[in-house]
Amino acid sequence: MASSLPRLSGWFRAPEVGLVVVVLALGLLLTFCGGTVRAPRFERQADGTRLRVMVKDADGNEVPAFDERNNFLNSQNLAQLAKDTSFIAIMAVGMTFVIVAGQIDLSIGSTYALAGVLGALALHYFGPGGVSPSPVLGTVTGLLTCLGVGVFAGLANGWMVTALRVHPFIITLGTMAIYRGIAFVVSHGQSIGEFPPAFGEFVKWQTPGGLTLVPLGVMLAVAVLGGVILARSAPGRHVYAVGGNELASRYSGLPVARIKLAVFVLSGLSAGLAALLSLGYYGAATSGDGQGYELNVIAAVVVGGASLSGGRGTALGALLGAVIIQMINSGIVILRIDQNYSQIIVGLAVIAAVLIDQLNSWWLRRNQRGRGMG
Repeated sequence: MASSLPRLSGWFRAPEVGLVVVVLALGLLLTFCGGTVRAPRFERQADGTRLRVMVKDADGNEVPAFDERNNFLNSQNLAQLAKDTSFIAIMAVGMTFVIVAGQIDLSIGSTYALAGVLGALALHYFGPGGVSPSPVLGTVTGLLTCLGVGVFAGLANGWMVTALRVHPFIITLGTMAIYRGIAFVVSHGQSIGEFPPAFGEFVKWQTPGGLTLVPLGVMLAVAVLGGVILARSAPGRHVYAVGGNELASRYSGLPVARIKLAVFVLSGLSAGLAALLSLGYYGAATSGDGQGYELNVIAAVVVGGASLSGGRGTALGALLGAVIIQMINSGIVILRIDQNYSQIIVGLAVIAAVLIDQLNSWWLRRNQRGRGMG
């Protein structure tokens, strides 16, 4: 019994517990301050279609029925929040590997756009309006294209960072413009759609409450897999080691260049996977997709407890950070705050998270020095 108490107290000190408290606090704030809204009432038919409910007024005329519901705490808003979070969270898990390794990837939003555009071209080619309609072949080709483009973009980033020995901020700042420019040239600035219907139906498969299960399921699977790799595998420990002290890792014999290359590949892969899901959900792609995603993704990782200096961060923290960022964006709408302030608020959240991280690091160093003197 006594031995279990330290483990329990350590669990409560975990940074993810604090993030859960923040999520709950934001939820309570939006629930009580967001007010209510009148929403039309629907009922689901036997064939799965939704039909609007009609009632008779005092004069005997049929009028639409409405329900009074909480502006935040309702199934439709929570389902939308889960869907919006899934795309950012998937990329945030990939970005966690990069940041834990002491690197940065500013091109993740552009990689998302490029993978989406090229994947859309593949799906369109085999779609109902394409040259060679074939739903199965189109879906497989689109999947491989999205993931392949993401991996290639990450590989290019990692190779330039390691081979040219240039800071990743500079490399990925350049590829951020290059990848989006390629997406614009390839798509001619136009929206690309008309995919095999079965692909969209699968991705948008949802519960009666409107919760899309495929993006949510993929998000949870990516978070679990990323968490296991980081926390329970030798490659994950190597990533922490490189981010914590690259020079010591090099002298200890770790393949630092290959580890850096691998984390950029994982970041690109996560962007390609998110782009694939967005194609199925939205049914189209443009070169403008994912603008500003790099801020939201990095914000999610940093708010989730990762240190921009490297060596610290978790996949679960990134997932919870993505939830917090999306709740902030959703709260701006619910509280009727001018949406022009959304980027300002997210930016302030990132700065606050970095300051808290710096204060925490200072406190740990101070305590270590105190114990050493003692």
